[in-house]
Amino acid sequence: MAERRREVPVCAVAGGLAMAGYALAAELRGAWPPGSAQTAVPFHAQLWDLAHGQAAGDLLFNWNSGYGAPFLADFFAYLMNPFSWPTVLLPRTQGQLAVFLVALFSIGVGTGLMAHVLGRLHAGPRWLRAVAAVGYGLCAWVPAVGGAAPMWLWGLVSLPLLVLAGDWCLHERRWVAGTLCVAVAWAGNLYTAAMATITAGLVLAVRLAAVRRPVKAVVRVTGRAVTAAGVGVLIAAPVLFVAVRASQEAQPESPVQPLGPSGLGGHLAQLLPGTQSGRPLPDVSIGLLGLLLVAGLPFNRRVRARERIVWCGLLALVVLSFVWTPTVLVWHGLAIPAGGPYRVAFVLSGLLVLAGWVSLAHRPDAPTLLGGAAVVVLVAGLAAGQRSVRVSTWVLLAAGGAVLLTALWTLERRHTDRRAATAATAVLGGVVLGGAVWSAYAALGVPAAGTASGGAVRAAHAALRQSADWPRGRSDPGPHSFGPNDPLLLDGQGGGYSSGYLPAVTALLLHDLGAGWSAGGRLTQSVTDPVGRALFAVRTHLADGPPPDGFTVVRSAAPPLVTVLPAGAVPDPSSVWSRQESLLGSRVYDAPEPVPAGGPAPAAHGSSGWSVPATPAGEDGTAFTAACTPGGTAYFHGVWFDGTVSGLGTTYRSDGEQPTTAAPIHELGPVPADGLVRVVLRADTVTQVPARPIGCLRPGALEAALARLTLTGARSVSAGGHTLTAVLPPGSTGTALLAAPATTGWTCAVAGGGFAPPRAVLGMIGVPLGAGAERITCSFRPPGLTEGLLLSLAAAAVAVLTAVFGRLRHRPTRTPRRVRRAAAGPATGSGTGSE
Repeated sequence: MAERRREVPVCAVAGGLAMAGYALAAELRGAWPPGSAQTAVPFHAQLWDLAHGQAAGDLLFNWNSGYGAPFLADFFAYLMNPFSWPTVLLPRTQGQLAVFLVALFSIGVGTGLMAHVLGRLHAGPRWLRAVAAVGYGLCAWVPAVGGAAPMWLWGLVSLPLLVLAGDWCLHERRWVAGTLCVAVAWAGNLYTAAMATITAGLVLAVRLAAVRRPVKAVVRVTGRAVTAAGVGVLIAAPVLFVAVRASQEAQPESPVQPLGPSGLGGHLAQLLPGTQSGRPLPDVSIGLLGLLLVAGLPFNRRVRARERIVWCGLLALVVLSFVWTPTVLVWHGLAIPAGGPYRVAFVLSGLLVLAGWVSLAHRPDAPTLLGGAAVVVLVAGLAAGQRSVRVSTWVLLAAGGAVLLTALWTLERRHTDRRAATAATAVLGGVVLGGAVWSAYAALGVPAAGTASGGAVRAAHAALRQSADWPRGRSDPGPHSFGPNDPLLLDGQGGGYSSGYLPAVTALLLHDLGAGWSAGGRLTQSVTDPVGRALFAVRTHLADGPPPDGFTVVRSAAPPLVTVLPAGAVPDPSSVWSRQESLLGSRVYDAPEPVPAGGPAPAAHGSSGWSVPATPAGEDGTAFTAACTPGGTAYFHGVWFDGTVSGLGTTYRSDGEQPTTAAPIHELGPVPADGLVRVVLRADTVTQVPARPIGCLRPGALEAALARLTLTGARSVSAGGHTLTAVLPPGSTGTALLAAPATTGWTCAVAGGGFAPPRAVLGMIGVPLGAGAERITCSFRPPGLTEGLLLSLAAAAVAVLTAVFGRLRHRPTRTPRRVRRAAAGPATGSGTGSE
């Protein structure tokens, strides 16, 4: 108990130093973690809305984004860090602060746990453990990658937690506690937990190999570790099963090129303090102290040769796995993430800290320090030509290295002198903290340009709340954009969504109806044309507008959320215009085949579209003409077109790039009296446009279609968190069309009948009404949830039974009462007889 009381201050100091260093770096930089406003802040806004009963959906389904999308997998991925949940106590407008606090507390707890784990790895001075752990809590990965994605920062906690569970397995104790550690790690963030589990297994293997043990002992330890990991993962089975099923249904990630050669110098530069390359390289720096200690480990003769060999071998193995594409795929679940192929870098930083502590705990002597310094000088020399190595890096290496070597030499020479050891430890702590603050300052970068002001975001949120009409209709934050997850940030019901689990059905439906996308369809946008808005029952949307807020509120007529397609309607998927008409149930467009009319000649590919050649500098672009009904409104849908589009007095930039970026439908203007629509395309490169890129909305056609849909559509619609009920006109026949993507997990019932999966109508939810019906009810359940819950309950039962039997087995044996009475009898009898 006394040892535990002494351990708490060490962990608290380590965590407090790391938190203070991160907060100081952010304050000096004047910037929140880069990229946090893109995903983390909107998801935490959704968490706030859910906790305060203001969200349209619930944990199972998200009515806000993508015009309706499954949410549980996203909740597990983005919001299961336990430090996310207390942020609901802050005002909704403090989303950036909430995300910052999640990062801060994750850093603190992860660092404190690492300080404790170092003591379990090797005995050594307590306060030196706290100093060494700061190098882990403020490793370069934290501000560069983890700060913008606080869900990944749970990995900073998971790694030492799982190494601690492995330590218990090594000493053959606390199996149940180790199992719970695994469950907590995997439930908090599946992505980083898998990386941390592999690493913890490697650490356990190194510890088993570092000391000669009987084969039976190795088998027992391995068995305990494997069973603890297996049961722990199964306890978190709902997270695992829902995520796996969601990933199977998700839009595939954009094609990523294999890892290119970055050069030895580029990778070595990432070990140095204060470097920031801006290129896709692993952020593994743990500060100069950790680098000196790891570099000196091979020379530390106080560490057994066997232990030095296995630790150095492990580090070499992991480093090689970071530069070979097949092993990088294994680290990241068989898919190199777009834009960040080294999200796993925190595990190497953790291993470097653990290996450095092995050397520090054995008091590195002068040859060890000199050998480590020589290796650091060699690393710096090889990395000297890299742009990421700045003047500040050389200052930190020279000044910081001299101070650190002096302090470490003092600890070695005067370790019995308490005052000298305390002073040297304080110097080490100051240098480590200062270097970490500077490195974090460099990694945080400058504040992002063009970020929307807090006032504009609050104004947009208030405007959508004021015009909210859910579930009669939607209030769409698009096409004006503050970020990729505006519907979550502003509590609207739009098409925008950025998520790794965004269903392919959602992405393809919006793409087929003329909405834009990026990131290969993992970031969708709202529809931008009146027919598209009508199909999704959008009654209010935000369009670009003047300062100070930059948007204007636009209201329009829309049918109910549930409409009825007549029986026998056959969808026509041949063009974006025909798909919209099929879902609308009315012909509203002129979609003539365009005729080349000048400029570089395009190549026709039938139904596949046109290849438009690049426009030479100083020449006119490729021209198309089309005949439409005078008085209508012309639209252009270039999809993958990359260049400038001009027509009917409108000129705009289209930034399409197949297959990653699709351009939305764009309004050109009113069709002139002669009915001729001329469009000129100035292509930057050879690019594609659809076979019928021009569509003209005929005068009055949409209004007539809306009147019919309102008359035949739902009389009333009620929506729960993951349910929807619509009351239809009596005797409705045909197909009830719910304006939401037909994602897997929906079941619907007609007129009180049994629930069954609906059918997809060009990607929307369609419910056949049979001979006639007045009511439909639909409910959503995430695929994989039921199986995950059953396995979780079974695994939890195993853990509980193991704990109970273990308690009974180790309970002290009690002497039977008759034996105790017999033993007490003679003494009692003797006393009675003497009276």
